[in-house]
Amino acid sequence: MKYQDKKVAVFGSTGSIGRQTLDVMEKLGMRPFSLSADKNVRLMEEQIRAFRPRFASLRNKDAAKDLRVRVSDLDTEILAGDDAAVTIASMPGYDTALCAFSGVAGLPSTLAAVESGRELALANKETLVCGGDFFLAQVKKAGIRMLPVDSEHSAIFQSLACGTHGEVDHLILTCSGGPFFGKDAEFLSRVTPADALRHPNWAMGPKITVDSATLMNKGLELIEAIRLFGMPPERIRIVIHRESVFHSFVAYRDGAVIGQAAWPDMRLPIQYALTYPERLPSPVKPLSLAEAGTLTFYEPDPVAFPCLRLATEAAFEGKGAPVVLNGANEEAVAAFLRNEARFTDIPRAVEHALLRTPHPAPESFEDIRALDGEARRKAREALASLRSSL
Repeated sequence: MKYQDKKVAVFGSTGSIGRQTLDVMEKLGMRPFSLSADKNVRLMEEQIRAFRPRFASLRNKDAAKDLRVRVSDLDTEILAGDDAAVTIASMPGYDTALCAFSGVAGLPSTLAAVESGRELALANKETLVCGGDFFLAQVKKAGIRMLPVDSEHSAIFQSLACGTHGEVDHLILTCSGGPFFGKDAEFLSRVTPADALRHPNWAMGPKITVDSATLMNKGLELIEAIRLFGMPPERIRIVIHRESVFHSFVAYRDGAVIGQAAWPDMRLPIQYALTYPERLPSPVKPLSLAEAGTLTFYEPDPVAFPCLRLATEAAFEGKGAPVVLNGANEEAVAAFLRNEARFTDIPRAVEHALLRTPHPAPESFEDIRALDGEARRKAREALASLRSSL
């Protein structure tokens, strides 16, 4: 199918990836089938008026009620509630689900799209981190194509075209190092949410930006790469690349290392996922290596940034450990963003949850939800204890 003929359901349309997806679609002359978000009424109204989708949904029912009034002059049907995005994902009439909801909350609509046999353009890493073997089994059963949207996994996907799976020695995930590269634990104990949200290269949502600052984002991407590319954790390496020009590499057994490079702009991997296998002119500024100048690479510091160690341990353990890791991290990051926890409390809460939550391999979405809930409870328990000790 040509990209112009694709009907795309955009889940998470008001977030950073969703907004950039709509920018790419507008420049490609594509019109979304539907838009789904949480509660941003103002931006959703703007998007509906600009793109005129057949359906739109907001999880927050009060926000959806307001939205219906705002767009009552248009033909877009507004759905509301926790299951609204799942309802849209289960509908006939579209070809590709662009899954960009943040966190484990994006898993139900992604699963519904899979069960409906839709192609996935996957930007929600928690789907693979938490869904694991259960989710991959559903993808295999449905026989659908799943294309990565994360810049690192898109880079690996593209670089794998240079050889066969059996010819790969290892994968190399690049990491910007976030705003606190080179800082020690004492410094990190004093940083504020505003400090953590000053990413040097990327413009992203607050949760993923904090994850980048703790290096948890790279740990989650490690688990995602294991599941996307069928590669064991011992054959995936992480390197700090401050300039974010090379987005990841594949090292082949003959010694060749193949990577994908571009300026840090998510619109490029988004467009590639929407137009694959075609390559088209994009709104991204072409890379000039002379302008990029010196490119640097460093080993990550697992002592100052223990989230990366915890994620790596969860990757090796497998089963339900990544679900616990992700749920506890989401809870701790939310507390930090509310100024209810220190930056260095995030890994402490995650480790507490991992050590105190049994985590057998989930066999259903209900198992994932239960394990996620218990991880969050343990994280809150740890955060309360840390606050009382101050």
